[in-house]
Amino acid sequence: MTLNPADPAFADRLSGLLPEGVLRLPEPRYLEEPRGRFQGQAGVLALPQNAEQVSTLIREANAARVPVVPYGGGTGLVGGQVMPGGPPPLVISLERMAAIRAVHSLENVIIAEAGAILADVQSAAQAAERLFPLSLAAEGSARIGGNLATNAGGVNVLRYGNARDLCLGLEAVLPTGEIWHGLSRLRKDNTGYDLRNLLIGAEGTLGVITAASLKLLPIPASQGTAVFTVTDPQAAIDLLALARDHAGEGVSAFELIHRQGLDFLAETLPQVRQPFAKAPEWCVLIELGMPRGLEAEDTLAALFEAAEATGLVSDGVIAQSESQRQAMWSVREHIPLANKAIGSVSSHDISVPISEIPGFIERGREVVAGLGDFRINCFGHLGDGNLHYNVFPAQGRKRENYDALRGAVKEAVHDLAHSFGGSFSAEHGVGRMKTVDLERYGDPAKLAAMRAIKQALDPNGIMNPGAVLKTV
Repeated sequence: MTLNPADPAFADRLSGLLPEGVLRLPEPRYLEEPRGRFQGQAGVLALPQNAEQVSTLIREANAARVPVVPYGGGTGLVGGQVMPGGPPPLVISLERMAAIRAVHSLENVIIAEAGAILADVQSAAQAAERLFPLSLAAEGSARIGGNLATNAGGVNVLRYGNARDLCLGLEAVLPTGEIWHGLSRLRKDNTGYDLRNLLIGAEGTLGVITAASLKLLPIPASQGTAVFTVTDPQAAIDLLALARDHAGEGVSAFELIHRQGLDFLAETLPQVRQPFAKAPEWCVLIELGMPRGLEAEDTLAALFEAAEATGLVSDGVIAQSESQRQAMWSVREHIPLANKAIGSVSSHDISVPISEIPGFIERGREVVAGLGDFRINCFGHLGDGNLHYNVFPAQGRKRENYDALRGAVKEAVHDLAHSFGGSFSAEHGVGRMKTVDLERYGDPAKLAAMRAIKQALDPNGIMNPGAVLKTV
C-alpha cells in the first residue's frame, strides 16, 4: 500500500478542522528514542486535547493515506515511537490529554487519559488510599497510553501482572477515525471479541488509545525491602520459592542483580550508595507487601534466617526505614543508567521459564565468549523470568569497536533464549527493532492471524507502519 507524506497541503487541511495550537512544527525530541538506534521524522506534529480531535486527525490521515505515529512519553526501547523511513508521518502526541477523569475508590478503579504520566496515576491512586502497582524506571516520564500500547511490565509483574492485567477498559480511536467508547469499569463483561486486549500491546498499529479504566488495589499495610546475597542464580530461584512459602502472594518484587551491574554503577554513578562494601557476585532485591497483622520486616528476618540455615544466602541487609528502602531501589533503578553510560554492544529483553534461568545464564556466558571479548550484565525480574541480558565491550574498549559483531551477538542471544523455550521480547515489545526477530521466531499461524487483523482494521496501513509487523 502506497502512503503519502504529511506535507504542507495535508497540514493546511487539518488546520481548517482543528483549534489553533493543536498542530505544531516537529521538534527534535519527538524524533528521538533513548538508545539512539533510530532517528525519526515527521511532516506534521499534532497535540490534541480530546478524543474527538484525535478522531479528526486519524480520519483525515486515513482518507489521505498519510502514516500516523502515536507518541506517548518517548521512553520505549525498541523504536516503536519513531518512524525513520518512508513518507514523513503525522506524529500524534497525547501529552495534552493527561487528566485523571475519575477515581472510584469503592470499585478500585481509576480512569486516566492516555497522556497521564504513570507517576501521576500512582499519586492519584495514593491520594485515594489505593495502589496502582505498575512501576518501572521511566515512570516519571512514561505515559499510561504508551504503557498500555506496549503492555509494559516493570518490577511488580510477579504479584500484579503486566499493564494488560491492570486494565478494565479503553477509549480508543480506530484507524477509520471512529471512537471506541470502551471505558468499562466492569470486572465481568463477556460480550464477544476482546478489543481491549487486542489494542493493548499492539504498539499503536491498530489504533490510538486515548483513555483507560485501570484497576486499583489496597495499599499493603506493611512493606519491607531487603537485599540478600546468593551464591548463584539457582540459589536465587530456591530463595524465591522459600520467600513464597513465608509470604505467599506478599512477594511483590524479586530482582536478580549481578556484580557487573554494581561495578558499572560504582564506575559511572559513585554517588549511588550500594548496600554492601564489596559487591557480591549475585544478590537479590526482595520486596514484600503484607496485610494487617503481619509485619514485612519480621517476615524478611525469618526468611533470611531460614535461607542462611540452608546455605542459600550468606549476607543481607533489611531496610529499617523508608529512606533505606528507597536507597535499595535506587541501586536497581540506576543500573540501566549505568549501562547507558558504559554503552552496550547489544541489549536484550528476554524471558525464559524460571527453572531454566541458571542453565541459560551459564550457556549464555559460553556463547557470548565464543563471539569475542565481552562483559555481560545480566539482571532483571527473576520472579517472572524476565532478564535484561546486556553485552558490553571489554574493559578499555568502546561499543563502536564491536559494530561488526552486534548482529551476531543479538542473534546468538535470541537463538539461545528461543532454544530454552523463551521469548526475544519479554516486556519492551517489538517496535521496529525486533520485527525481523518476530519473523524469525514467531509461530506462522500467529503471524498470519496478526497480518489478517492488521489488514481488517487498518486496510490502508496508516497506523505506525513498520512497527511490530515487518512491512512488505
